[in-house]
Order: sequence, then structure tokens, then C-alpha cells
Amino acid sequence: MPRRAKITIVGAGNVGATTAVWCAARDLGDVVLVDIPELEGVARGKALDLLQASPVIGFDSKIFATASYQDTEGSDVVVITAGFPRKPGMSREDLLSANVQIVTGIAEKIRVTSPEAVVIVVSNPLDAMVYRVWEVTGFPHHRVMGQAGILDTARFRTFIAMELGISVRDVSAMLLGGHGDTMVPVVSCTVVGGIPVTQLIPPGRLEEIVERTRNGGAEIVNLLKTGGAYYAPAAATAEMVEAILRDQKRVLPVSAFCRQEYGVGGLFIGVPVVLGAKGVERIIEIDLTPKERAAMARSISAVRKLVEQMKELCAR
Repeated sequence: MPRRAKITIVGAGNVGATTAVWCAARDLGDVVLVDIPELEGVARGKALDLLQASPVIGFDSKIFATASYQDTEGSDVVVITAGFPRKPGMSREDLLSANVQIVTGIAEKIRVTSPEAVVIVVSNPLDAMVYRVWEVTGFPHHRVMGQAGILDTARFRTFIAMELGISVRDVSAMLLGGHGDTMVPVVSCTVVGGIPVTQLIPPGRLEEIVERTRNGGAEIVNLLKTGGAYYAPAAATAEMVEAILRDQKRVLPVSAFCRQEYGVGGLFIGVPVVLGAKGVERIIEIDLTPKERAAMARSISAVRKLVEQMKELCAR
């Protein structure tokens, strides 16, 4: 029998556990939930609960929880969701000093136990954390990426569908740039059933939808009070896992390493890529309007500043 894929999810909180649910429901492979020893019981409880859903949902994925990275050995895909959650009034930058040490420790262990894995980072601040994982693991950059663009695009599509009273399935969109307030919804590439969105929504109202998309994560944080979004981030992550394990060659926006592309010059930032078994198989460059190019430049600058801050923290 062919070997089943092995998916390790680091962090058994809301995002990690829900990612496990989506991956298991799609029967993508066996899932290992990893958390710190103090939370191993929580991880084991969630794993057992999910496993007991398999006869009802009809999946054959095995679900296992552990505090030992030895149990993750030989993973095909590793998803990193661990870290402190974002709280009301907290920017993604505020999370930097808290989460960089956590992510560094995880990356050091992954480097040893799963040296051939494709790594998907979900921890915030996203683009800086992806850079750190790449730096610490030493993996080829095409095997390290961040989940952000799929989530942001999903939010944009949702708000457009709500505005027009139509199915989200008929909205196609693309977002670029850093994950956060400087993201760049590419209106020129946004269509509804093949119709440019600019023909359906007035410019002023469209700009309000763009702004709501940029603040989509903060809006949910402010509503929940005690944490951030997890259903949509987990679903977006599972879509990436599926594209990799099933070699689907999906065109998706992910935080990928860019050198010449988009004038980035050596950072991880949200761009459209072809995602398959090798990870990021190529980056797709699209023509942007002057306004979109300027917004992308601002986003690149913000990510660069964040990465520089992170490097300073790690050098201390």
C-alpha cells in the first residue's frame, strides 16, 4: 500500500486544531498535533475528539497528539500555528518579540526531525515569522511559505459577495503584499462571474470594502475579545496543504520568497504562486496599476522594516 502523507500541526489552539479538522475531513493524510508539555493533555483531548468524528464524517486519517517532536519525524508538511494570540488593540508588530523566540525553537526542531518537509507558517506577524523559519531551518525557500493571501482574498471575496447579494463562488480576486494593514487588494484583477468588479460597485463603496478587508483580522479580534479568527485561517491553511500533498498546481496567493519579482529584493511577501508537491513551484508576476504598484511598494517597505526589527531582536 502507498504510504499515507504525514501532516504535523504545531500548536493545538483554535487555528491548529481547526486546521486538523479541515485536513482530516479532506482525508489529506495522518495528522500529528504538537504542543508544549503543559498543554499536551489539551492536544490529546482534541485529537481523540476529532478521531471519534471519523466514523460520522467518513475519513480514514489517523489523529495523534504529542509534546515530542520525535513523533513528527518524516513529516511531509509541517504547519506552524503556535504563538501568542493577537488581543484587542494589539498590532501584528506587537506580537513580534513575543513570538519570534517560539517560532525559532520550533524551526530548530523541524530542521532535525523533518528535513524534507514543506513548511507553512501561520503564526503572526506572518511575513517576518516565515523569514525566521526559513533562516533557522536553512530549507530551500520554495519549501517555506506563509498562509495569509488565501485568507485575505477569502475575506475580500466574502465582502464583495455580501455587497452584491451573490454567491462567493462567482467572485474571483487576488491580494498581494504583507499580511496586515498594508495588504494590497488588486481591484484590477477582481471579477464577478467574469465581469470586472469596478462595473458593479462604485469606486467609493469598493474602497470601503477594501479597507474592511485590510482590517478583517482586527474586526474579528475586537468582536471575540479573547482571541482571533480561526475558522477561515484554518480553512485557508488546509487548502495549501491539499495543493501540496495532491500536487494540484494551484494558483494561490501565499507569502513566498521574492528576489527580483515585484521588486521585493529578498523578503517573504504575499504574491500569486503555483503551489504543488515541491512547494512554491513558481511566482506569477501580474501587471499592476500605478496605484497598486505604489501600494505594493509601501507594503514591501513595511515588511522590510518588520524583518529588520526581528533581526535586531534575534541578534541581542
